[in-house]
Amino acid sequence: MTLLIIGIVVMIGIHLVPAFPDVRERLIGQLGHNGYRLLFSVLSTLGLVLLIYGFAKAPVVQVWSPPYWTRYVAMVLMVPVFILLIAAYLPGEIKAKVKHPFLVAIKTWALAHLIANGDLASIILFGSFLAYAVFDRIALKRRPATGLVTAPEAGPKRNDVIAVVGGLVLYVVFLLWLHPLLIGTAPLP
Repeated sequence: MTLLIIGIVVMIGIHLVPAFPDVRERLIGQLGHNGYRLLFSVLSTLGLVLLIYGFAKAPVVQVWSPPYWTRYVAMVLMVPVFILLIAAYLPGEIKAKVKHPFLVAIKTWALAHLIANGDLASIILFGSFLAYAVFDRIALKRRPATGLVTAPEAGPKRNDVIAVVGGLVLYVVFLLWLHPLLIGTAPLP
């Protein structure tokens, strides 16, 4: 459980730096833009590896037993997650209307998994990411533009089609093959 918590702290900690512009600017001043991006990437990757490994090795401590049907609620909630993940990188109506589709995807992903999982490691992992995404969305409203994050503008409609079709394909691939392969559990019975 310790590695899981360290991974979460590193992963979320580095992603909270932009919420504190003075810290971010000080780091950029010391490291330069490329050095800051490199540090951000390395620490993000380290945090991700630690939290994945820590989650896989965490003891199963059942806090509550979710009803069987919650897995289907989670599967339904996950459909827009994949669409929003793709839309986050394509200027289109989805990105313009949602404004921060990546954060909405994180919140929805975390909520879906909190609904379907009642073990302590899941509650810590998904609860942490839900709290982070809520905090970061509020912080985004208050922080000045950095040049890295700009207000989304609607792009061509084909980008929305790509996001929806690509998201649905990715959802099916993840549901049927990647989730069991990467996570070790099959969402479908």
